[in-house]
Amino acid sequence: MVDAVLTHLPEDEHRIQLRRAIVASTIGTAIEWYDFFLYSTVTGLVFAKLYFPHSDPLVGTLEAFAIYAVGFVARPVGAAIFGHYGDRIGRKATLIATLMLMGVATFLVALVPTYESIGIWGAVILTILRFVQGIGVGGEWGGSVLLSMEWARSHGSRGFIASWPQFGVPCGLFLANLAVLFFSNVSGDQFLVWGWRLPFAFSIVLVAVGLYIRLGILETPVFSRLQQTQKLEKTPIAGVLRQYPKEIVLSALARMAEQAPFYIFTAFVFSYAVGTLKVPRDFVLTAVLTASVLSFVTIPLFGYVSDRIGRKKTYMIGAALTGVFGFIYFAMLDTGSPALIFLAVVLSLVPHDIMYGPQAALIAELFPARLRYGGASLGYQMASVIAGGPAPLIATWLFATYGSAYAIALYILACTVVSLISVALMRDYTGKPLADY
Repeated sequence: MVDAVLTHLPEDEHRIQLRRAIVASTIGTAIEWYDFFLYSTVTGLVFAKLYFPHSDPLVGTLEAFAIYAVGFVARPVGAAIFGHYGDRIGRKATLIATLMLMGVATFLVALVPTYESIGIWGAVILTILRFVQGIGVGGEWGGSVLLSMEWARSHGSRGFIASWPQFGVPCGLFLANLAVLFFSNVSGDQFLVWGWRLPFAFSIVLVAVGLYIRLGILETPVFSRLQQTQKLEKTPIAGVLRQYPKEIVLSALARMAEQAPFYIFTAFVFSYAVGTLKVPRDFVLTAVLTASVLSFVTIPLFGYVSDRIGRKKTYMIGAALTGVFGFIYFAMLDTGSPALIFLAVVLSLVPHDIMYGPQAALIAELFPARLRYGGASLGYQMASVIAGGPAPLIATWLFATYGSAYAIALYILACTVVSLISVALMRDYTGKPLADY
């Protein structure tokens, strides 16, 4: 039985628990996104060569990105599975399960034999592990956001507090690119032979750290109150699909402008810059690293801004800027100037972060507490199927078909139009009390 004191903690103790929850959710999310982005980074650099060696370079890249996309297809599955348990047994227990699932799958990628050893079965095993990764990350986001947001007592700070789990994304991106850069230098010419495996093996250490931190936190007071008052939903996923289908669909479409460009800027850029523009691999890795460091500041900053001017307004500004920046981005890349390429990559995540900072609160606030984990997770992760997963594939196909990166910029613009319409149709709960039932 839940101790009633958890929902009526003294102010000082509540602040301590809030800080712990933010740290636990942010660090745990950073570790899970390290695992996910590591796969993204290595896909463009390694997998086409090792698992599809007899394919045409373009076809091999498409095949490698197809496996990459499987992780995104799996994310709504993870959202449904862990969304159910997150609204039934609690945020904390569910988050521990997602971290373990993700960590084990990532570690096993380090052990997958190449095409040279077992033929096409290497790609099959990679696909299965990528699917498991997707299930884990599909259940992670909703729980991390709620773990921090549901400890907030002030209606005027939810955007800032909920942005910290989002902060885990650039942390994970930074760690993944740093690991690849480090082990690339360590292994040198042997990077394609064994060096690429080391960052995946290292993930098991990060998972152990994440588990230690998450085991030491309390359940959120909002979920504790649901248990005490016996207001838990028996079938949360069925309930949220029946009662809030519009909110789920709008949440997914709102992410088009954020997620599709993000994976073009952080995953497709490796195959385009290294393969087409002949930019050194480590140069691109360093540029993406720098971009992720800038996001350390911009994500919580725009979460805070959304508490001041409103969630919807902040998000729509970011979407509009992203639509314009796609053309500027590829114009800078195509100059071939190292300085302009570096600047383009570094700046690419700023318009994204204007959306990503307030996004967690914008989506989570649409659902009542008893359905919040499942509803927010489904809305967030459904975008993976229509935006994040296909984006590098679509970008590769557009460039191959039209021979110009501006076709990709038009695709980014189309995504932003969809998001602007969707966000305009949402309700804005900035500064308003939420239904804790």
